[in-house]
Amino acid sequence: MHDDTLWNPDLAPTGPDQRSWAWYHYAALWIGMIVAVPAWMLAAGLIEQGMSADQAAMTVLLGNAIVLVPMLLIGHAGAKHGIPYAVLARASFGTTGARIPALARALVACGWYGIQTWIGGEALLTLLGILAGADLRGQPLPVLDIGLGQLAAFLAFWAIQLFFVRKGLMTIRRLETWTAPVKILVCVALVWWAVDAAGGLGPIFAAPSAFVPGGAKEGQFWLVFWPALTAMIGYWATLALNIPDFTRFARSQRDQAIGQTIGLPPMMGLIALASVITTSATVVIYGEAIWDPVALSGRFAGPLVLLGLVVISIDTVSCNIAANLVSSAYDFSSLKPGRISYRTGGMITAVIAILIMPWKLLASTGGYIFVWLAGYSALLGPIAGILIADYWLIRRTELDTTDLYRADGRFGAWNAAALIAFAAGVLPNLPGFLATAAPSLVSVGGFWMGIYTWAWFVGLGIALIVYTALMKLKPAA
Repeated sequence: MHDDTLWNPDLAPTGPDQRSWAWYHYAALWIGMIVAVPAWMLAAGLIEQGMSADQAAMTVLLGNAIVLVPMLLIGHAGAKHGIPYAVLARASFGTTGARIPALARALVACGWYGIQTWIGGEALLTLLGILAGADLRGQPLPVLDIGLGQLAAFLAFWAIQLFFVRKGLMTIRRLETWTAPVKILVCVALVWWAVDAAGGLGPIFAAPSAFVPGGAKEGQFWLVFWPALTAMIGYWATLALNIPDFTRFARSQRDQAIGQTIGLPPMMGLIALASVITTSATVVIYGEAIWDPVALSGRFAGPLVLLGLVVISIDTVSCNIAANLVSSAYDFSSLKPGRISYRTGGMITAVIAILIMPWKLLASTGGYIFVWLAGYSALLGPIAGILIADYWLIRRTELDTTDLYRADGRFGAWNAAALIAFAAGVLPNLPGFLATAAPSLVSVGGFWMGIYTWAWFVGLGIALIVYTALMKLKPAA
């Protein structure tokens, strides 16, 4: 029998009739989540940080090839046992302790949900501004630092998404299916315009990086590359944790593995290439790197601009709910299964997304890449290390799913080994994160900044080793 404090229909293992997702469903899911403004801004932000077009594209591609590994390893549990991430975490952290990794993942998802909502609101405001022939942003408000028009657009887009939150995941899946081809066409159109306006690919790829001799950041390539690579991994390190939320619906392990391998690295490589071509072209055309496609669209004129902004808005809704709301809704539900349903968890996410003021996270490429992306990768990397160690090295992929829903089962309420390993993985990255997030308040030596450069790798590696060692010692004790 399951415990009502640990079980509800949304968290229960999927049955055979629910496992209907084939490999092409996973490939399509990834295409829907990747062809989005934040993914575009990844490579574009690296251009603004000084990389050349080919350097930025390769950094994004390498980061996503690396993060595919934990994605497949953790996703295996969902496909085999039919359980979501919040339930899988109970095997390593304990039935009560699992609330810690669930809450950590949920709060990161809230941040992303807010960022996507802000981007959608900006697209909506730009669209209305073009139609009205005026700048509708307004003067910055105290504390908020955004205009009244921007705040109204943000809240309006937030309200639009609530419709889909209430309708559920299947509505979003249908929306993605219909809009995916249009989104790809819009990307192609932007690249076509960029190449034509810049006078061909030659001027775009001829532009050197800022790290070459005589450049603005001469000799500093590796200082930017390694934390940037960590940030690229951090971008999908979120989904690497909660990927069981999707693979639990897979027809087989083969379907989830092939679908994700086809969908993730190649598509991220293509969107990165499109992004760097367009952003590099803006340097040639406008004399500055415009990394935000919404801001870039605002400089155009004609009906195609309106179509592009409408597609960006629709795309943001589908991507936001699939990539961010699903995980946080499950995670919040796992905190109090008897009182918080999947839908209620989604509403909690939407409210927190307003409170974090996401526009401040996107105020600069440095804040977006090196504080937000790299920062939460330091938090989520250790959790990934613990899940992989527990599922593959300790339990050899075998789980008694019944006990995952029982407070008096074999997994216990708390697992000290997981808590110690989690702390061991997070703490070494904390000084570097604080110094990066608040340089005027915190200053640390090069040793700690060097560790933070590898935040995700360091956290995952330390947590995996410490957890495995402690669990191997348990029988002897």
